[in-house]
Amino acid sequence: MNWISTLLGNLNYGTILLLMLLESTVIPVPSELVVAPAAYHAASGQLNVVLVVLFATIGADLGASINYFAALYVGRPVIYKFANSKWGKMCLLNQEKVEKSERYFDNHGIMATLTGRLVPGIRHLISIPAGLARMNYWKFLLYTTIGAGVWHAILATMGWYLHTVVPENQLETTIQHYNHYIVGGILIIVALVVGYFVLKTIIKKKEL
Repeated sequence: MNWISTLLGNLNYGTILLLMLLESTVIPVPSELVVAPAAYHAASGQLNVVLVVLFATIGADLGASINYFAALYVGRPVIYKFANSKWGKMCLLNQEKVEKSERYFDNHGIMATLTGRLVPGIRHLISIPAGLARMNYWKFLLYTTIGAGVWHAILATMGWYLHTVVPENQLETTIQHYNHYIVGGILIIVALVVGYFVLKTIIKKKEL
Protein backbone atom coordinates (compact mmCIF):
# COMPACT_ATOMS: atom_id res chain seq x y z
CA MET A 1 0.00 0.00 0.00
CA ASN A 2 2.26 2.76 -1.33
CA TRP A 3 -0.34 5.43 -0.62
CA ILE A 4 -0.04 4.71 3.10
CA SER A 5 3.74 5.16 2.84
CA THR A 6 3.09 8.49 1.10
CA LEU A 7 0.78 9.61 3.92
CA LEU A 8 3.31 8.50 6.55
CA GLY A 9 5.92 10.61 4.80
CA ASN A 10 3.65 13.70 4.86
CA LEU A 11 2.28 13.84 8.39
CA ASN A 12 -0.06 16.69 9.21
CA TYR A 13 -3.26 16.87 11.25
CA GLY A 14 -5.38 15.68 8.33
CA THR A 15 -3.19 12.66 7.50
CA ILE A 16 -2.91 11.77 11.20
CA LEU A 17 -6.71 11.73 11.49
CA LEU A 18 -7.09 9.70 8.28
CA LEU A 19 -4.41 7.15 9.18
CA MET A 20 -5.82 6.61 12.65
CA LEU A 21 -9.30 6.27 11.18
CA LEU A 22 -7.96 3.53 8.91
CA GLU A 23 -6.05 1.88 11.78
CA SER A 24 -9.28 1.63 13.77
CA THR A 25 -11.14 -0.07 10.92
CA VAL A 26 -9.42 -3.02 9.23
CA ILE A 27 -6.54 -1.36 7.37
CA PRO A 28 -3.14 -2.38 8.84
CA VAL A 29 -1.71 1.03 9.78
CA PRO A 30 0.55 0.82 12.88
CA SER A 31 -0.35 3.74 15.16
CA GLU A 32 3.15 3.82 16.66
CA LEU A 33 4.53 4.75 13.22
CA VAL A 34 2.06 7.63 12.94
CA VAL A 35 1.64 9.27 16.34
CA ALA A 36 5.22 8.91 17.62
CA PRO A 37 6.82 10.42 14.47
CA ALA A 38 4.20 13.20 14.47
CA ALA A 39 5.11 14.02 18.08
CA TYR A 40 8.78 13.85 17.09
CA HIS A 41 8.13 16.60 14.54
CA ALA A 42 6.01 18.49 17.07
CA ALA A 43 9.06 18.67 19.35
CA SER A 44 10.84 20.62 16.61
CA GLY A 45 7.91 23.03 16.25
CA GLN A 46 6.42 21.64 13.04
CA LEU A 47 3.22 20.45 14.75
CA ASN A 48 1.43 20.90 18.07
CA VAL A 49 1.74 17.74 20.19
CA VAL A 50 -1.67 18.27 21.88
CA LEU A 51 -3.34 18.53 18.47
CA VAL A 52 -1.45 15.42 17.32
CA VAL A 53 -3.04 13.42 20.15
CA LEU A 54 -6.43 15.08 19.61
CA PHE A 55 -6.63 14.40 15.86
CA ALA A 56 -5.28 10.87 16.30
CA THR A 57 -7.99 10.16 18.88
CA ILE A 58 -10.74 11.68 16.73
CA GLY A 59 -9.57 9.49 13.86
CA ALA A 60 -9.63 6.42 16.12
CA ASP A 61 -13.16 7.28 17.24
CA LEU A 62 -14.36 7.64 13.65
CA GLY A 63 -12.76 4.37 12.54
CA ALA A 64 -14.04 2.49 15.58
CA SER A 65 -17.53 3.87 14.94
CA ILE A 66 -17.43 2.54 11.38
CA ASN A 67 -16.61 -0.94 12.69
CA TYR A 68 -19.24 -0.64 15.42
CA PHE A 69 -22.09 0.30 13.08
CA ALA A 70 -20.99 -2.19 10.42
CA ALA A 71 -21.15 -4.99 13.00
CA LEU A 72 -24.41 -3.65 14.43
CA TYR A 73 -26.26 -3.59 11.11
CA VAL A 74 -24.72 -6.37 8.99
CA GLY A 75 -24.22 -8.99 11.71
CA ARG A 76 -21.73 -11.76 12.39
CA PRO A 77 -22.14 -13.86 9.18
CA VAL A 78 -21.27 -10.92 6.91
CA ILE A 79 -18.37 -9.86 9.16
CA TYR A 80 -16.94 -13.38 9.05
CA LYS A 81 -17.48 -13.61 5.29
CA PHE A 82 -15.51 -10.39 4.77
CA ALA A 83 -12.76 -11.52 7.16
CA ASN A 84 -12.32 -14.72 5.12
CA SER A 85 -12.48 -12.96 1.76
CA LYS A 86 -9.63 -11.82 -0.48
CA TRP A 87 -10.17 -8.23 0.68
CA GLY A 88 -10.07 -9.31 4.31
CA LYS A 89 -6.79 -11.14 3.78
CA MET A 90 -5.34 -8.04 2.07
CA CYS A 91 -6.12 -6.21 5.32
CA LEU A 92 -4.32 -8.98 7.27
CA LEU A 93 -7.72 -10.01 8.64
CA ASN A 94 -9.23 -13.45 9.18
CA GLN A 95 -12.07 -15.05 11.11
CA GLU A 96 -9.73 -16.20 13.87
CA LYS A 97 -8.73 -12.60 14.65
CA VAL A 98 -12.36 -11.49 14.79
CA GLU A 99 -13.21 -14.42 17.06
CA LYS A 100 -10.25 -13.51 19.30
CA SER A 101 -11.59 -9.98 19.69
CA GLU A 102 -15.04 -11.40 20.50
CA ARG A 103 -13.57 -13.65 23.21
CA TYR A 104 -11.75 -10.66 24.68
CA PHE A 105 -15.00 -8.68 24.75
CA ASP A 106 -16.93 -11.60 26.26
CA ASN A 107 -14.29 -12.10 28.97
CA HIS A 108 -13.93 -8.45 29.94
CA GLY A 109 -17.37 -7.00 29.27
CA ILE A 110 -17.91 -3.39 28.26
CA MET A 111 -14.57 -2.39 29.82
CA ALA A 112 -12.98 -4.29 26.91
CA THR A 113 -13.65 -1.28 24.68
CA LEU A 114 -11.32 0.73 26.93
CA THR A 115 -8.61 -1.80 27.78
CA GLY A 116 -8.80 -3.39 24.32
CA ARG A 117 -7.55 -0.15 22.77
CA LEU A 118 -4.23 -0.80 24.51
CA VAL A 119 -3.79 -4.42 23.41
CA PRO A 120 -2.00 -5.24 20.12
CA GLY A 121 -4.06 -7.44 17.81
CA ILE A 122 -7.26 -6.44 19.62
CA ARG A 123 -7.06 -2.65 19.33
CA HIS A 124 -8.51 -2.20 15.85
CA LEU A 125 -11.10 -5.00 16.10
CA ILE A 126 -12.60 -4.55 19.58
CA SER A 127 -15.33 -2.29 18.18
CA ILE A 128 -16.74 -5.21 16.15
CA PRO A 129 -17.90 -7.33 19.12
CA ALA A 130 -19.17 -4.13 20.78
CA GLY A 131 -21.43 -3.60 17.77
CA LEU A 132 -22.46 -7.26 17.64
CA ALA A 133 -23.39 -7.07 21.34
CA ARG A 134 -25.38 -3.86 20.70
CA MET A 135 -23.46 -2.03 23.40
CA ASN A 136 -24.77 1.49 24.08
CA TYR A 137 -23.02 3.62 21.45
CA TRP A 138 -22.29 6.63 23.65
CA LYS A 139 -20.75 4.46 26.35
CA PHE A 140 -18.76 2.68 23.63
CA LEU A 141 -17.56 6.02 22.28
CA LEU A 142 -16.56 7.27 25.74
CA TYR A 143 -14.49 4.18 26.52
CA THR A 144 -12.96 4.18 23.04
CA THR A 145 -11.96 7.83 23.41
CA ILE A 146 -10.34 7.24 26.79
CA GLY A 147 -8.48 4.11 25.64
CA ALA A 148 -7.33 5.62 22.35
CA GLY A 149 -6.41 8.92 24.03
CA VAL A 150 -4.22 7.17 26.61
CA TRP A 151 -2.49 5.07 23.94
CA HIS A 152 -1.83 8.08 21.70
CA ALA A 153 -0.57 10.14 24.65
CA ILE A 154 1.93 7.36 25.44
CA LEU A 155 3.11 7.25 21.83
CA ALA A 156 3.32 11.05 21.67
CA THR A 157 5.41 11.14 24.85
CA MET A 158 7.78 8.58 23.33
CA GLY A 159 8.06 10.54 20.08
CA TRP A 160 8.67 13.82 21.90
CA TYR A 161 11.39 12.24 24.04
CA LEU A 162 13.09 10.56 21.07
CA HIS A 163 13.51 13.95 19.40
CA THR A 164 16.18 14.78 21.98
CA VAL A 165 18.18 11.56 21.56
CA VAL A 166 17.58 9.99 18.13
CA PRO A 167 18.38 11.30 14.61
CA GLU A 168 15.39 11.25 12.25
CA ASN A 169 16.91 8.58 9.99
CA GLN A 170 16.95 6.17 12.97
CA LEU A 171 13.48 7.08 14.25
CA GLU A 172 11.42 4.19 12.84
CA THR A 173 13.88 1.52 14.02
CA THR A 174 14.06 3.05 17.50
CA ILE A 175 10.27 3.33 17.78
CA GLN A 176 9.86 -0.34 16.91
CA HIS A 177 12.51 -1.23 19.52
CA TYR A 178 10.89 0.83 22.29
CA ASN A 179 7.42 -0.31 21.27
CA HIS A 180 8.07 -3.85 22.54
CA TYR A 181 8.78 -2.54 26.04
CA ILE A 182 5.81 -0.17 25.96
CA VAL A 183 3.43 -2.90 24.82
CA GLY A 184 4.73 -5.23 27.53
CA GLY A 185 4.20 -2.57 30.19
CA ILE A 186 0.73 -1.77 28.89
CA LEU A 187 -0.28 -5.43 28.93
CA ILE A 188 0.73 -5.62 32.58
CA ILE A 189 -1.30 -2.48 33.35
CA VAL A 190 -4.31 -3.85 31.46
CA ALA A 191 -4.06 -7.13 33.37
CA LEU A 192 -4.00 -5.23 36.68
CA VAL A 193 -7.00 -3.08 35.68
CA VAL A 194 -9.00 -6.11 34.54
CA GLY A 195 -8.00 -7.98 37.71
CA TYR A 196 -9.21 -5.06 39.82
CA PHE A 197 -12.65 -4.99 38.18
CA VAL A 198 -13.00 -8.78 38.35
CA LEU A 199 -12.11 -8.73 42.06
CA LYS A 200 -14.52 -5.85 42.64
CA THR A 201 -17.32 -7.80 40.94
CA ILE A 202 -16.61 -10.92 43.00
CA ILE A 203 -16.67 -8.92 46.25
CA LYS A 204 -20.00 -7.29 45.32
CA LYS A 205 -21.55 -10.68 44.56
CA LYS A 206 -20.41 -12.04 47.91
CA GLU A 207 -21.88 -9.02 49.72
CA LEU A 208 -25.25 -9.69 48.08
